[in-house]
Amino acid sequence: MIRIEPREKISHSSTVLIPILSAVVSLLFAAIPLIAAGANPLIAYVEMAKGVFGSIFAISEMLTRATPLIFTGLAAAIAFRAKLWNIGAEGQLYLGAIAAVTIGSGLFDLPALLLLPLIIVLGACAGAVGMVGPAYLKVRFGADEVVTTLLLNFIIIIFLQMLLEGPLQDPMGLGWPQSAPILDQGMFPPLIDRMRLHSGLILAVFLAVIVHLMIKYSVWGFKLRAVGENSSAAKHAGININRSLFGVAILSGGFAGLAGVSEVAGLKGYLTADLSPGFGYAGIVVAMLAGLSPLGVVIASVFIASVFVGADSMSRAMGISSFLADLVVSVSLLCVLVGSFISKFKLVRAGTGKR
Repeated sequence: MIRIEPREKISHSSTVLIPILSAVVSLLFAAIPLIAAGANPLIAYVEMAKGVFGSIFAISEMLTRATPLIFTGLAAAIAFRAKLWNIGAEGQLYLGAIAAVTIGSGLFDLPALLLLPLIIVLGACAGAVGMVGPAYLKVRFGADEVVTTLLLNFIIIIFLQMLLEGPLQDPMGLGWPQSAPILDQGMFPPLIDRMRLHSGLILAVFLAVIVHLMIKYSVWGFKLRAVGENSSAAKHAGININRSLFGVAILSGGFAGLAGVSEVAGLKGYLTADLSPGFGYAGIVVAMLAGLSPLGVVIASVFIASVFVGADSMSRAMGISSFLADLVVSVSLLCVLVGSFISKFKLVRAGTGKR
């Protein structure tokens, strides 16, 4: 009889190799539909690489796509480390975007040195508000946060559509459901002239480094790791579990809110109901590929952004559907889950203790 047992020790090399192997395997699997479509996989992947790294413009577009993924990836990674399953980053992203256009479109006529930081802070606070309700329901009543955060996404999007048809609608927009534009002084400065890449990327990478240092060296980081690895032992050691979960929830929602801020104040300039093509959900994939590591989130975001941007380029060059990118991302996530399971558990024969 075969049973599953946890491994005594998880090697550090496996945590590094699993995401890399997952990315490689996903590209190998993606070659199957390419061949079925009559395309040469090698040529297709070369076109993908050209679309991502073939020029300064291509690289800037990839990094622009990666910026909100870093924020939502951090939101998921921090929450998941504490075994808090925040599936609501998409809605929290939109809350941050709502706050950004509300503040930045003329409510306060401030210079850039004051207006942009105000938009960033209040956008993060708005995203954090999106996690207050689910976190309270979890710590007070034991409600499943997967359900509450997921359903809240749809409520927030409907609320957004109402705002865009009413209080937030641009009076100069000829009736289109979009917000008034953010003032120039409320926008993230561009990093490269005449390109869309903006300084929100610097903020995202900076915050990833800060979170990494906090998790590794601070008391808060120790509590976060303790709660995530063994909440019973953490409670026995005197850690307030509910307070820790609530703090993690607020921080997670705040990062998701910053993703919305970066999109409206760094890229688009105004808010529409289709602002996000699913950055909140893609952040979950990013976090899993990164092994819940904040620095790994940056690398995983670049990989996911490269897949999507490269697939668009390949589609234009070879006439192949860009939905191949969704296949690569999905298979990557499945490979990470399978690899993580193999690294943590082993199969043994009952009564022998042997594999």
